[in-house]
Amino acid sequence: VLETIENVPNQFALHENYPNPFNPITTINYDLPQQTHVNLMIYDILGREVVELVNKEMSAGYQTIIWNGKDNIGVQVSAGIYFYHMQTKNFINTKKMIYLK
Repeated sequence: VLETIENVPNQFALHENYPNPFNPITTINYDLPQQTHVNLMIYDILGREVVELVNKEMSAGYQTIIWNGKDNIGVQVSAGIYFYHMQTKNFINTKKMIYLK
C-alpha cells in the first residue's frame, strides 16, 4: 500500500514572482516534491549576487519566500531587472523580475 502525503507537489517548480514588476516587496513560490537542500539567490543584470534568500535543507511541500528588495547587507537595490535562481540536487531554474521605484 502506497501512502500519499497531502500537500506535497509531484515535481520541482519555481514559479513567477508576484507582483512583477514589484515595489517594495515580491513573493516567490517554489515546489519541493522531496526533502532537499535549497539554494535560492537573487542576481543583478550583470550576474552579481545581490542576496541569498535560502540556503538550507528544506522539507517537501509548497514553499514561499518574500524578498524585500534589499541586498545581503540590507541596502535597498536600485530599480532594474533582477534574476532569481533556485538550485537543488535535482533541479535548477532561473526567472526574471523587475524592481520599480
